Amino acid sequence: MSQPPALTRDEQKLAAVWDEHLRAEFEARSVNETLATMVAHPRVYLAPVMLGGNGKEEVSKFYERFMSQIPKDTEIVPVSRTVGQGRVVEEIIFRFTHDIRMDWMLPGVPPTGKRIEIPLLIVIQFDDDKMVHEHLYWDQASVLVQLGVLTPGRLPVVGAGSARSIIDRSIPLNGLLGFSGETDTRPSWAGARSSTGDACRRVSD
Repeated sequence: MSQPPALTRDEQKLAAVWDEHLRAEFEARSVNETLATMVAHPRVYLAPVMLGGNGKEEVSKFYERFMSQIPKDTEIVPVSRTVGQGRVVEEIIFRFTHDIRMDWMLPGVPPTGKRIEIPLLIVIQFDDDKMVHEHLYWDQASVLVQLGVLTPGRLPVVGAGSARSIIDRSIPLNGLLGFSGETDTRPSWAGARSSTGDACRRVSD
C-alpha cells in the first residue's frame, strides 16, 4: 500500500489545533482552553442524540457538562485521520465503562457499569486555524445493544463487534444478512457495576 502524501504546513497546523483541542477536552478538562481552539461563534453537534451547542455560550455549557461526564477509563483508539480543504476528519474507536451519568451520549440513562466500545467519526471544519464546527457521528443502536437495552434478535443491530471489526479484519462480516427478526426479546437496564482506571488514554495501537 502506498504511503499518503505528506501534509502541507497549513494542514499540519490544522492537525495540531485539533490535537490541542483533544488535549484540552480529555486531559486538561478545561472549557476555556477548549474554546481557545475555536472561533467566536462555534458549533458542536452530536448527530445521534441532537445535542451540542450553537455559539460560545451554548458550546461552553455543553463542554461543562461533557467534561464532568467523561468516564475515567475512557480510551481513544485512532483509526484514521484525513486533513485537507480546511477540514479534519477523524475516525476513532471510543471505549469507556458506563459507570457515571453520560447525558451527552445517554441522556436519562442511569449508569450500568457496562463496558462500551464504538466507532466514532468526527468532522471538524476550520476557518484559518480556528475550529468552526465539530460534528460527531456514532451508531447509537450499538451503544444500546452493549448496555442491554436492545438485544440482537428482533432488530438488525450489532454490539461491540461493530468497533472490533474495524481494527480486526479476521472478524467475519455480513452476519445480519441472515437476520429473521423472530427472536422475542425485551429491553432492560443492566444493573452491574465495575471499577474504572485512572484516566482517559489515547491508544496508539
